[in-house]
Amino acid sequence: MFKKILIANRGEIAVRIIRTCRELGIKTVAVYSTADKDSLPVFLADEAICIGSERPAASYLNIPAIISAAEVSGADAIHPGYGFLSENPGFAEVCRACGVEFIGPSSETMITMGDKAQARAIARKAGIPVVPGSEATKDPAKILEFAKKIGFPVLIKAAHGGGGRGMRVVESEEGAEEIIRTAMAEAEAAFGNGEVYVEKLILHPRHIEIQIIADRHGNITVFGERECSLQRRHQKVLEESPSPFVDETLRKKLYEAARKLALAIKYEGAGTVEFLVDKDKNFYFIEMNTRIQVEHPVSEMVTGKDLIALQIKAAEGEKLEMADPKLNGHAIEFRINAEDYKRNFRPSPGKIEKLLLPGGFGVRVDTHVYEGYSIPPYYDSLIAKLIVHGETREETIIRGKRALSEFFIEGNLKTTIPFHLKLVEDEDFVKGNLDTKILEDKILGRIVSN
Repeated sequence: MFKKILIANRGEIAVRIIRTCRELGIKTVAVYSTADKDSLPVFLADEAICIGSERPAASYLNIPAIISAAEVSGADAIHPGYGFLSENPGFAEVCRACGVEFIGPSSETMITMGDKAQARAIARKAGIPVVPGSEATKDPAKILEFAKKIGFPVLIKAAHGGGGRGMRVVESEEGAEEIIRTAMAEAEAAFGNGEVYVEKLILHPRHIEIQIIADRHGNITVFGERECSLQRRHQKVLEESPSPFVDETLRKKLYEAARKLALAIKYEGAGTVEFLVDKDKNFYFIEMNTRIQVEHPVSEMVTGKDLIALQIKAAEGEKLEMADPKLNGHAIEFRINAEDYKRNFRPSPGKIEKLLLPGGFGVRVDTHVYEGYSIPPYYDSLIAKLIVHGETREETIIRGKRALSEFFIEGNLKTTIPFHLKLVEDEDFVKGNLDTKILEDKILGRIVSN
């Protein structure tokens, strides 16, 4: 069993990990930048070590500083959370070379799954449907040639990253090469590698992902699916479980596909296998995230399982011989960001003068902010996650409305709470008529105009 875990992250996920560690009897070390010296993880952890200035490159992406903090504190494991170094194989390799357990898959697995084209090839070999696509390349002519072969519209995607960066839709051959070069430049800037690949664009798909945890003894447990179709610029704004679209037949197929992929790569730890699902319930593998996800709490709410605890136990080498949990009720997660949705979701950092968190039956808030806290402008704008649970989707939406109406954050900043209050009233959302473009194409316009 780990005695002390260093959390190589910040914000709400750092708080989330600290709380589970405390319940497991494991000491924690928070690392922080100078901008985060007053953050909640610093107060809650057993120890806290400053690792650099406010810039991520000087702190949360500073591998030597993080490893030094682990050595100084005597931590025997590092939890990377999500984002930052969570899917960096070099970091995982350095951790293990220094005798510190990286809570996540091996560097080899991250390299394999981080190469999206290679991941698709593995899925295809395992008998999992994949979206027709090309190999990764830095040659725009090859990308254009393949796009013409499979037919427009197509999607250009970064081969070595995600989160919507380096991703571009190409509707026709006209202007295609310029769009491809733009995607390559974005990929180079974001991930240090300009390789991209092209996929056939599936029209009006849903984004459905399967949460798994695998131990090193070959046991794989599935914790249901998550509906993540409500997206803006390929970034999720709301997630729910189970999906209002997935029936038992499709769920069984998705579970089987996720297991096949995990077995094919001998996966260990928490991971998410992501699929696009069309209107006829045909599904296609798109990628695997080799870390815990922002939206993992909705899976916890419908399964009653602490995924962070299971992730840690898997890293400790414990056998996780458990059946797939039955999905109990429905859960929705609202991402609360410090953004002004009326100004194109412009980041809005500032000081929180007044904070009232919602509560009551079936309500959970994961956050790192508090009254008097100043949100720094250097990092992701996510400041809280509101998760609600009910017996049915209808009940959960009602509970979400109530909880959002109780959620007050006041100060010289804007948040997305008013946006979510309008979203839960939208007819398409209420009916579950969702796809990956409906928020941008229809719902957002209705919300902003009202």
